[in-house]
Parts: sequence; C-alpha cells; structure tokens
Amino acid sequence: MSKTLTPEDQTLIFRAARSHNGWTDEPVSDELLLQVMELASAGPTAFNQQPMRVIFVRSPDAKERLRPCVMGGNLDKTMAAPATAILCFDRGFWKHMEEAAPSFDAAKMYGKDDDMARHSALQNGTLQAGYFILAARALGLDCGPMTGFYKDKIEEAFLPDHPEWEANILVNLGHGDDAALRPQRPRHSTDFTSQIL
Repeated sequence: MSKTLTPEDQTLIFRAARSHNGWTDEPVSDELLLQVMELASAGPTAFNQQPMRVIFVRSPDAKERLRPCVMGGNLDKTMAAPATAILCFDRGFWKHMEEAAPSFDAAKMYGKDDDMARHSALQNGTLQAGYFILAARALGLDCGPMTGFYKDKIEEAFLPDHPEWEANILVNLGHGDDAALRPQRPRHSTDFTSQIL
C-alpha cells in the first residue's frame, strides 16, 4: 500500500476527532449506520472471524430500555444522542465462518475450548470496535465511546435472543455539538508509549 491519507483526512479521523458529550438534532439514517458497519467490517481480524455484533438503539422505546443500563455520568449524553451502538462480541463466531474462511476448520480450533473462543472473540471484537469508531468518523459522524454501563442489564434488555453475544462497548453516534466539547486532554509522548528495538 503506497498511498496515504491526506494530512487533512488524518486529522479528521484522529487528531481533531473528539469524544462527544453533546449532540445536535440532526438525525442519523439507517443507511448511514449500515455504511459504518460495512466500512468497519473491512478491517482485518484473526482468521477473518469478524466476531463483532452491533445493535443500534435509535427509537424512543429502545432508548428507554437503554436508560437503566447506563451509568449516571453517561446517561444524559446517551439519551440525547441520535443513536447508540451496542458493540458486542459473539463467543460463537466460529459457527459462522464457513463463508468468511472456508479453508479454516474453526470448529476444530474453537469448538471444544470455550475459553479460547471467548478470548479470541473479545480480542478481535475489541479490535473491530476501533475500526467501527474510525469508520463512523470517516463517514462524517461524531462518536462518544463508553464503557460506563451495566453489562448484565444490557444483556438482559437487548440480548435475550443472542445468548452467545456479550456487550463490550457503547458508542453514541450523531453530529456533535462543539459547544459541549471539553478541552482535549494531553496524550502521552511516543518516548513513553513505545520502544523500537
């Protein structure tokens, strides 16, 4: 891959991107949410396992179901967001890999080891969550990722039909209100966070 994003595009999805806490009234369409999913799914995962599963919460009824699942400091901004994505990982991802990785015997590796399957689903589902946030930003949405929620309540309210899915991260989505942004906090230097050996 010899091409790079322009500095402006790099800034759009990394340097200037912020975790938003306030939102405008501009709606987010189903089509745009599905575009985010399609773009995010292009990122690599181990054996192409793609364990991330997403439930988009948009309707007033669904938002009310979400209300008791979110911790206090995250509640107001979540209820105000046009959409909230519940990013999950599927412990049973290996049962759905025939098309994605037809030459790989997923059942042999994961089918008899629940701990290995869950660990791999968590790792790769979290990797996909990063792709999801970048995809949303690349398509013009602002994001507010959160881990401040009650996992058991989310799963009871939204995942009863998906017993092998686990809630991982919530991401509020919409068009952010810049007036509600907090000052950006500093990032660690590369000298602190990395070594080249």
